[in-house]
Amino acid sequence: MENYFVLPFTVGTVILFSILLVKYALWISKLSKIDKLRIVQSIFSRRTLSAIKECFMECLIHRRIFKRNILLGYMHMSLAFGWFLLIVVGHIEWVVYSGTFVTYPWNSIFFQYFVHESFPGEKIMANIMDFLLLFVLSGVLLAYFKRINSRMYGIKKTTKLKPRDRMTMCALWLIFPLRLLAEGATASFYHNGGFLTNSVGRFFEWIQISHTTEEILWWSYSISLGVFFVGLPWSRYMHIFTEVLLIGIRSTGVKLKKEFNSYSRIQVYSCSRCGICIDVCQMHISNISNNQSVYILKNIRDQNLTDRKLFNCLLCGRCEQACPVNINLNDLRISQRIRATKEYNSDYAFLKTLPVEQPVEDKTPEVIYFAGCMTHMTPGIKKSVLKVLEKANVNYQFMDKDKGACCGRPLMLAGQYEAAKKLIAHNREKILESGASTLLVSCPICYKVFKDDYELGQISIKHHSEYFLELVEQGKITLKKSDKSIVYHDPCELGRGCGVYEPPRNLLKMTGNLQSIQQEKVNSLCCSGSLGDLCLSMSDRNTIKAETLKVLLNQNPDMLATACPLCKKTFVKGVDIQVKDIAEIVAESMEN
Repeated sequence: MENYFVLPFTVGTVILFSILLVKYALWISKLSKIDKLRIVQSIFSRRTLSAIKECFMECLIHRRIFKRNILLGYMHMSLAFGWFLLIVVGHIEWVVYSGTFVTYPWNSIFFQYFVHESFPGEKIMANIMDFLLLFVLSGVLLAYFKRINSRMYGIKKTTKLKPRDRMTMCALWLIFPLRLLAEGATASFYHNGGFLTNSVGRFFEWIQISHTTEEILWWSYSISLGVFFVGLPWSRYMHIFTEVLLIGIRSTGVKLKKEFNSYSRIQVYSCSRCGICIDVCQMHISNISNNQSVYILKNIRDQNLTDRKLFNCLLCGRCEQACPVNINLNDLRISQRIRATKEYNSDYAFLKTLPVEQPVEDKTPEVIYFAGCMTHMTPGIKKSVLKVLEKANVNYQFMDKDKGACCGRPLMLAGQYEAAKKLIAHNREKILESGASTLLVSCPICYKVFKDDYELGQISIKHHSEYFLELVEQGKITLKKSDKSIVYHDPCELGRGCGVYEPPRNLLKMTGNLQSIQQEKVNSLCCSGSLGDLCLSMSDRNTIKAETLKVLLNQNPDMLATACPLCKKTFVKGVDIQVKDIAEIVAESMEN
C-alpha cells in the first residue's frame, strides 16, 4: 500500500480498542453473579432503550453540563457530538460513493484524499462534512480559550494536568485543524471539497503548495489521531468510552457496594476531570485545594491516594450533586476509607444490657422514636419532638431514651464498616421487635443510614419534619403563624443525601414567613460541622461556617431554621439571631 500515512491512525485504533476490550472484559468479569444476571436480564428490556437515550443526551449532547453553563455545554457537545457525526456521515459519504457498506475505516476517515472523482451527491456530502468540521472546530477554539480564561465558562478553577494528559489533549486539539489543512491541501489540486475546505484550498493554490506538503499534512493528521488514541486509555479522556459503559451497567440496577470493586473502578474511570466538582467544594474557603473529588479519583487510578487527602472531606455531597456523570463520589470515598482503615475490634458486649423502653400506652406502638447521639446533645430538639407526639396523642416507644447504641453512620463515614454493621444489627433487631409501623428520627445522619443500610422491610422511615407535616395534614396538631421572617438551611444528609426538601419548607410556611435564598436545596452549603471530615481543624471549620452563615443571613431574617441537631449546634455559636430546629419551631407554634 503506497499510502502509508494511514498507519499511525490504524495502529492507534487497534491499540485503543484492544486495551478497552481487555479492561472492560476484566471489569465485567469481576462483577458479582447477581450483577451479571441483572445485566443479562436487562439487555432486551426498556432499560436498554433508556440507557441509549441517556448515552445520547449525556455522552454526546452533554445535557447536564448545558444546564450549568451554555458555553461550556456547547464546547463539549461540539467536540463529542460533532466528531460522532463526522464519523457517521463520513461513512455514509463512502457508502454513497462506493455503493458498499463495509469498508476499511481509513477509507471514510481520509475520504477526501482517496476520492477525487465526481459522484452523485458529491457536493452535498462535501458541504455537510465541511459544516460538521466547522462545528467541531468551533468547539476546539472554545477549548483553547477555556485554558486561557475558564471563568467565562462558569468555571473558576481548572484541574491540574499531568504530562500525559497534556500530550493527549494537545493531540486532540490538533486533530481537526490538521484535518482542515489536509483536506484543503487536497482541494487545492482536485477541488473536491465543500465550502470550507475549498476556501482553504484556494489559499493553498494561491501560495502554490506542493504534493509533498499535502502528504505532510495528511501524515500529521494521521499521527495526531494515532497519538490521541494511544494516549486515551492512560489519560482523562478514558471517560469518553467508559461513561457509556457506566450508563449501560447503571441502567440495569447495579449499584455501588461498600467494598471497592470492579463497578467502583468503572465509576472512577468515567470521571472526565472536567473540574466542575472543584468549584462547588467549600474546602477552597480554607485554601484546601488538593483533596477534591476529581483529584481523589485520579489518586485512586494512579494508586497514590494518601490518608490525609482521603479523610479530609466534609462528605457534604455538593460535588456529587454537581457531577455531570452522576458518579457516586461520597460512596467511592467511603469505600476507600474502609480499605484504608484498620478494623475496630470491639464486640459491643454492652449492647446486650441496654434497657428496652416501653411504649407510652400498654400496646404495640405506632411509632418508634430514635433520637440519636446528636439529638441527645441538643436536648431542646428531643423535648420538642416528644411534646408534639404527646399533643397528637401518638402511641410511641422511645427507643434510646436513657441509653442506646449509635446508628452506625459515623463509624461508616470513618471507614469502620464492620464495626458499624454490629450496631446496625443490634438496632435493627430492636426496631423490628417493637412492632411499630413507623421509625421516627430527628437526625439526618441517622435518617440516611436507616434508609440505606438497615433493611427494615415495611417499616416507614420518617424524619420529624415529614412526620409532623403528616400530623398537621391529618388535623392532629394545629399551627399558628407568626410574622417572623425565617431562612431555612437544608442539611446535607437530609437534602442532597435523602432528597427531603419540601416537607420542612411546608411546615415553616405555616409558622412564619419563609424567605428563599440563592444557595438552597441541592445547592445548599454545608454547615462545616460534618462528622465525615476527620482532619479539618476547628479554625478551618469556623472559616467555612462563617461563609455559610454569610449566605444564610444575607437577608437579615428573624430566625435561622434547620432540621439537623448537628447543624443547629454548629450555627448557634457566633450568631445574634435565633437558631432553631424545625421540631422546636413546630412545638412552639402549636395551638393549645
